[in-house]
Amino acid sequence: MLQDRFGRRVDYVRLSVTDRCDLRCSYCIPKGFKDFAEPDNWLTFDEIERVMAVFVRLGTRRVRLTGGEPLLRRGVIELAGRLAALPGLTDLSLSTNGTQLAQYAGRLKAAGVARLNVSLDSLRRDCMAEVTGRDSLPQVLAGLMAAKQAGLTPIKINMVAMNGVNADDIESMVAFCIEHQFILRLIEAMPMGDSGRSAAYLDLQPVLAGLRRRFGLQAHTATLGGGPANYWGTADGRFTLGVITPISQHFCATCNRVRLSVEGTLYLCLGQEASVPLRPLLRQGISDAGLEAVIRQAIERKPERHVFTEAPSQIVRIMAKTGG
Repeated sequence: MLQDRFGRRVDYVRLSVTDRCDLRCSYCIPKGFKDFAEPDNWLTFDEIERVMAVFVRLGTRRVRLTGGEPLLRRGVIELAGRLAALPGLTDLSLSTNGTQLAQYAGRLKAAGVARLNVSLDSLRRDCMAEVTGRDSLPQVLAGLMAAKQAGLTPIKINMVAMNGVNADDIESMVAFCIEHQFILRLIEAMPMGDSGRSAAYLDLQPVLAGLRRRFGLQAHTATLGGGPANYWGTADGRFTLGVITPISQHFCATCNRVRLSVEGTLYLCLGQEASVPLRPLLRQGISDAGLEAVIRQAIERKPERHVFTEAPSQIVRIMAKTGG
């Protein structure tokens, strides 16, 4: 098992298969950004499978395919099938902006993807266009309905809540999720790169308090996935809310995850620069035993906590370059 020096078990890898995206969400990719990874520097599917196989042998049980937008990576369905077949991997999921989901939902399910997180920041078409940089709402909604029809459950809606942008849309999103039996996850904007720092941060603690009162939400005792959300639900089970609060109430003490970028850099903390480049080692012919040793040593370097509050300008890289 992988365990860091603070006693945290690391059993979850968020795997970026591309840093490219067909949207330009205001909190993620700056307008005009072009510094994407060169395809020659992307990990190949063989390299990805090899690294993930080592992680699984070391106790990883959850892998999430991320980006950028992972469905833009050619052949990602094949990769999903290869990863789903790894002995010992019990949970393969995918995060997506939903624009490509209508054409891929059924194939993702067949390949072994069990769950989806779909970014949806508003049900207002003009607001979505403002946040994402294009008129994306119809495509995202079509993708969600296709995923629901394909039986990809549970489907979690990721809503980055921003003051003065979509804060007033939260209750309509709750109603939408109740109607379609989606799980809503409210996320505080993180100061990653200039785009993240310019996002209109909204403290979710008072928002949660209001939703708890209005809907009679009770804390979930069971975990729903391996991520950082705290979950709440109605007594009748009709609605589940997840809240991700990296700023107002950080969850570093229970962090169980690392991120592997499309270029093969292993990031040990979203809010620190600690990282280990694996691609050069893979292309220099490192053995599986050597790779296992490097990963174990990397986990020992995992920081105790992020420094978003103390040093919000420290993280220069954007979310799409890190992996969702």
